[in-house]
Amino acid sequence: MKKRPKKEALLLPKLLQKIAPKIGAKVVIEPRWGIAGQITFASSKKGYFRYNTLDLNPVGASDIAKDKDFAAFFMRRMGYPTVPGKAFYSNRWSEAIGSKDNAEAALRYARHRGFPLVVKPNSGSQGKNVSVVHGINELKRALADVFLDDRVALVQRVVKGRDYRIVVLGNEVISAYERIPLSVIGDGRLTIKQLMAKKQRMFDVTGRDTRLRPNDPRIIAKLKYRGRSSVWIPEKDERVFLLDNANLSSGGDALDVTERVHPQFKRLAIKLTKDMGLRLCGVDLMVEGDINAKPKKYWILEINAAPGLDHYVKTGKSQQTIVEDMYLRVLKAIAHVR
Repeated sequence: MKKRPKKEALLLPKLLQKIAPKIGAKVVIEPRWGIAGQITFASSKKGYFRYNTLDLNPVGASDIAKDKDFAAFFMRRMGYPTVPGKAFYSNRWSEAIGSKDNAEAALRYARHRGFPLVVKPNSGSQGKNVSVVHGINELKRALADVFLDDRVALVQRVVKGRDYRIVVLGNEVISAYERIPLSVIGDGRLTIKQLMAKKQRMFDVTGRDTRLRPNDPRIIAKLKYRGRSSVWIPEKDERVFLLDNANLSSGGDALDVTERVHPQFKRLAIKLTKDMGLRLCGVDLMVEGDINAKPKKYWILEINAAPGLDHYVKTGKSQQTIVEDMYLRVLKAIAHVR
């Protein structure tokens, strides 16, 4: 049974419908759900999309990219630096497949590896249920949250640096931006909760669909780890990070760096995209240092065969232009796929 799509899921179909006439194409959107569509090009060729997935990437490669554990295996095998970690299964699923890598095994692994650790769903997106945990009880809660929606959880080492997404189309980097985790800046008067409400009002005014939740267990845990709570009043101009993941859908910010990416990072992203069998790919990197410098220490966080920019497009006028130009190029690429 289909679920009613969120507002952000409807942005790409409308965007494609808006820009398609620029290349003589027409987009028809299925009216009931508004998430699937047909593209008819000037040549009469037809293409299709659903949510952020367009028929540009091969099905097999796309499916591997959706599975973070599988994708990391192949990337590691080809010599790419991935984040150290291990996959664990819900108790029901581990029993069904005859695996001992269940939730209890995850706890033993964590005790051996040591904290802090990152916990994330294997097939999730938009930062949902991604947590940094500092102890066994937090790990138990994080695994329980992941297993509500996913049968596989990844438990990984924490790597630090600056979080970037590089979007590749064929032989070219067409977009790149730094992703900054959800944060608020103190004014010496308002509490964390009040600052979040202020930021939410700003999102509402700009049309950004992100909903901030002061009662998010991840935010509560992050503040608690610092000995703080949502009623703490930060000092004037003090920036307080509230989440560890930098997904825009979780309230993070984006800074365009397309013109600043070092040529070696560009070549890396393009090669990785090809090695993973993709034509369109979002390559997520954690970089020690700046993306404009020659690569020294970095990790591939994950890849995305359907790099939706629904939240990015809502962060400003210039971002909207960047996204429209990017998808126009994607449409042109689809038109020439045989």
